[in-house]
Amino acid sequence: MTKTAAELAALVSGQLDGPDVSLSGVQALEQAGPTDLSFVANRKAAEAATGSIAGCLLVPPQWPEPAGRTVIRVEDPRAAFAKLIRVLKPGHKSARGVHFTAVVDPSARLADDVMIGAGCVIGREVEIGPGSRLHANVTIYDEVRIGVRTVIHSGAVIGADGFGFAMADGRWEKFPQVGVVVIGDDVEIGANSCIDRAALGETVIGDGTKLDNMVHIGHNCRIGKHVVIAAQTGLSGGVTVGDYAVIGGQVGVGDKARIESKAVIGSGSGILTSKIVRAGEPVWGTPARALKDYLEVLATMNRLPEMREQLKQALAKIDELEKR
Repeated sequence: MTKTAAELAALVSGQLDGPDVSLSGVQALEQAGPTDLSFVANRKAAEAATGSIAGCLLVPPQWPEPAGRTVIRVEDPRAAFAKLIRVLKPGHKSARGVHFTAVVDPSARLADDVMIGAGCVIGREVEIGPGSRLHANVTIYDEVRIGVRTVIHSGAVIGADGFGFAMADGRWEKFPQVGVVVIGDDVEIGANSCIDRAALGETVIGDGTKLDNMVHIGHNCRIGKHVVIAAQTGLSGGVTVGDYAVIGGQVGVGDKARIESKAVIGSGSGILTSKIVRAGEPVWGTPARALKDYLEVLATMNRLPEMREQLKQALAKIDELEKR
């Protein structure tokens, strides 16, 4: 689709500077051509922008005068670019309806405009709201409730039993998992992710939350609204996550930990059982600690070879003094 720079600026409440060119594509700075829109979001991108031949750039308000270049000034260039991608490259609309290879229990309640992809399995008394899309080979167990405009990518499994067992007479007995999963509106769940049903009550994913590929949400977790969780992260049972929290990739979270609203957890961190992660400074490491403390530990570890050599020399001097 072709739009003028002025039309695009109006869509993101931006200020247009420079010629009102026609644009039909979106591209990274290095690959963009004269009919492409690109964006500048950080210092490194600003350096690359000088050599870019993009037809128009989305830039911060303080960007210097364009000197003949077409720019659109916006508060958040990356967010504006995300919005305009959908304008210039709307893509193919997903076909609505149920693929003939999908298996849907007769008791399931599907809105008229959902998309159920090839090989999906929809269990008993499942509810799926309007505008939601399930890509190929998604499995939805019984009694799961899914809100409106939710996207679930291929291979995801929603509502499988939580990992609940009790030791009795020297063997593990399964604790029956009789709860449900409730997924809000505008949620996106990545490929091969798993969300377990509650043992009792509900496992909840709040409105607007985004889960990357291969994320595991344990039984009875309660994830707030607009939370972002990156790939290969696993939450044990009973974890609560507040609204707008950000959790990096490959994070492990122990049972019943509590992550407060707007908290940030760095990739590869480990959150101990029942730990409370406060909002404020990001946490990192295992066990997770304030980022400044984590960096101090790393700095100390990097000095260990030097400190070892210093200790070796000190011990040699002590040995020499003792011999005297």
